[in-house]
Amino acid sequence: MMTEGVETMTTSCFTSRRSFLKATVAGSTVAAVAWRRPSAWGADVPSAATGSSTSRVSLAAGDDRANIAFKSLEPFKKEIAAAIGKKRVIIKPNNVIPNHPLSASHADNLEGILEFLRSIGKKDIAIAESPAMGSALDGFESLGYNKFVAQYGVKLVDLDKDDFQVVQCIDQKDFQPHPCRMAKTMLDSNNFVISAAKLKTHDLVGITLSLKNVVVGSALKDAANRPMSGKRVTHGGGTYGINYNLFALSAKLHPHLAVIDGYEGMEGTGPVNGTPVAHKVCIASLDWLAADRIGAELMGVDFSKIGYLTFCAQAGDRGQSDLSKIEILGPPIKDYAKTYQLPKQWDQITSWQKPMMAG
Repeated sequence: MMTEGVETMTTSCFTSRRSFLKATVAGSTVAAVAWRRPSAWGADVPSAATGSSTSRVSLAAGDDRANIAFKSLEPFKKEIAAAIGKKRVIIKPNNVIPNHPLSASHADNLEGILEFLRSIGKKDIAIAESPAMGSALDGFESLGYNKFVAQYGVKLVDLDKDDFQVVQCIDQKDFQPHPCRMAKTMLDSNNFVISAAKLKTHDLVGITLSLKNVVVGSALKDAANRPMSGKRVTHGGGTYGINYNLFALSAKLHPHLAVIDGYEGMEGTGPVNGTPVAHKVCIASLDWLAADRIGAELMGVDFSKIGYLTFCAQAGDRGQSDLSKIEILGPPIKDYAKTYQLPKQWDQITSWQKPMMAG
């Protein structure tokens, strides 16, 4: 049903902001003494985004947040239009806690994405979220998304009201499968998912970019008569569990288009309590892994220290992570790379690199 554009689901480059607006699922194996990463599903990604192919990532920079989002998408105009086809577009913002604006996707970034979609004739669009805390719809209002209903005809979707599909995640405490509710909207093959992510550090996995935004944001919170809180289950009980779950789930649950807003990044104790980084960049790619790889470079983070992304790279079927096989459309990365302050828990975050001994 839909009320005033808010849906509760059950089953050209430009020179100024104003001219722009006018013109334009898992299992695991436990060894006798050490944890080993098991294989997961084969990934449902096009061959053009496999580990042996070249991928393209667009980098845009500037003083207008909406503008650089739009510009980052322009090089892929034809490809994005073709990939969407007649599918419904789902924009997944990264609203961890909506009343902490730095932890959430800025309305201006979404505006740039929506204006781009309008420029390629796409109108069937929803903004969908399940925040870690609070109501998605309250968050949309406080973050200034409600204006998009009238401006672009989008629907605002509370994923916690969505029908769900149960997937299995591991918990490192017992290495047994645990049921986890995931929003059907995010798994529906008739939808084209855009991850409107941010450049942010993360106190459990190091950094959170386009993939993690989609996976954990698709997991549903506790509700009356709806057990199995996906947020908790996907975190897997610790460093080993969360990195494996993100990797395993990525095979079927991933963005089809990554748009990572770095206009104002977050460093330190992310993804909520970190501090702002004035960066003024935005990156986009139809290869989410390549986008996350470039995101790590822009943050000055050693990609090999990020467990779930390293696993995805090792799988060879999630996307491209080899910098020599990623073409940058825009200025050189080195011109905009910064060194983000890492979370204080870095030793714990990177402990996935060591075998987990049986207790």
